[in-house]
Order: sequence, then structure tokens, then C-alpha cells
Amino acid sequence: MAIRNIKHMRRQLGQGMTEYIIITALIAIAAIGTYGLFGETLRNQVAAVTTELSGQNSDAVIQKAQDDADAAQALADQEYNLSNYDDGAAQ
Repeated sequence: MAIRNIKHMRRQLGQGMTEYIIITALIAIAAIGTYGLFGETLRNQVAAVTTELSGQNSDAVIQKAQDDADAAQALADQEYNLSNYDDGAAQ
């Protein structure tokens, strides 16, 4: 009887770990996708902050971040379906 309880407990622990791994993988995929969309904008914003912290003028970097944000918004506004989805991936 005790051996059956131990096997049952081990199976439940394994199931919990599997669910945790799946959730972690989904979060990682979402983070990679988000970074793919906004990565250049984020890099430029961080560069602008570090430039300002060093006492230099970061107007050009801030403008680049704004341009990248506008480009990301334009891509987000496009409507994709199965007939034109691959066309947007090349941009």
C-alpha cells in the first residue's frame, strides 16, 4: 500500500514539473515575440537614457527610437491573414 502511495506521489510531482516547464516555455516564447517587435525601439530608448546620464545630448537617439516606434506601429496596424501573412514577414 505504501509503495502505491509513493508511486502516485512521484507521478503527481512529475506532472507538476511538466506543467511548470510548459508554462515557462510559453512565457519565453511570448517574451521573444515581444522583443522581436519592439527590440530596436527598446535598445534605442536605453541608449538615449544612458547617453543623457553621461551628460551628452541624445536628441538623435531619441528621434531614432521614435522612428522605430512609428515603424513598429505601422506594422502592427497592417492586417494579416493566411493569403498575405508571409509578405509581412519579409519587411
